[in-house]
Amino acid sequence: MGVLGIGGLFFRSNDPSARAAWYREHLGIEAGAEGEDAVWMQEAGMTVFAPVAGTSESFAHDQPFMLNLRVSDLDALTAHLEGAGIVVERRTEWETEYGRFVRIHDPEGLPIELWEVLE
Repeated sequence: MGVLGIGGLFFRSNDPSARAAWYREHLGIEAGAEGEDAVWMQEAGMTVFAPVAGTSESFAHDQPFMLNLRVSDLDALTAHLEGAGIVVERRTEWETEYGRFVRIHDPEGLPIELWEVLE
């Protein structure tokens, strides 16, 4: 008996339908607005679940969490996002032994870290 994985992520939104549509269009996540059925079948892989110190500079202090998504072909995805007018933040220190990272923000300002795992 034990926890098998994360069963869902629910977060407040000013416009749930529009925000869900943004996730579907730009990230391919089968997101649904409140009351809608939306099941996103993910590829198996590692998930990092880690509380961080309140003083951490890993992400903005006014955000209680940061969404980190594993991706493949980070270069193609970022080109797609930038083509849609989405700002992609890159930093040299985000090129690590664990993989490559970039950050974007959803329409309501939630930071999203995109992570391409290096194999």
